Amino acid sequence: MTRKQPPKLEFFPYHFAMQTRWDDNDIYGHLNNTVHYRLFDTAVNHFLVTHQMLDFHAGKRIYLVVETSCSYFAELAYPDALIVGLGVSHLGNSSVRYHTALFKQGENLAAAAGEFVHVLVDKDSRKPASIDENSRNYFNQIIIAAG
Repeated sequence: MTRKQPPKLEFFPYHFAMQTRWDDNDIYGHLNNTVHYRLFDTAVNHFLVTHQMLDFHAGKRIYLVVETSCSYFAELAYPDALIVGLGVSHLGNSSVRYHTALFKQGENLAAAAGEFVHVLVDKDSRKPASIDENSRNYFNQIIIAAG
């Protein structure tokens, strides 16, 4: 099996700065693998909230995670400052597939990269809902080629 190569920062049209925390490290002295998923989740939701595509409290529709994956290329640890790269590789009627990656600040190759799939649903019924035109415009601004 051929190992994936880490993506470069310029592959991602949206960047979000984050700081690792003291309790992110595990007994091995690096970020625990679950932290990578939390960082991806935070960056994706930051994008949605910043562009007013998600209102956790008053909104009638929410995005649910239905799939995630992560490949690890290099260790990260507290107190690393990070850049999370984000792009959309597929925009469906109710779903969005994001490509995500974590970069140590100042580095061009990802330490970890993953995919993250959201489905927009009605908050009460949990049935899929169509992504509105305004949201599509924001997602289209960060479309990338899958790869």
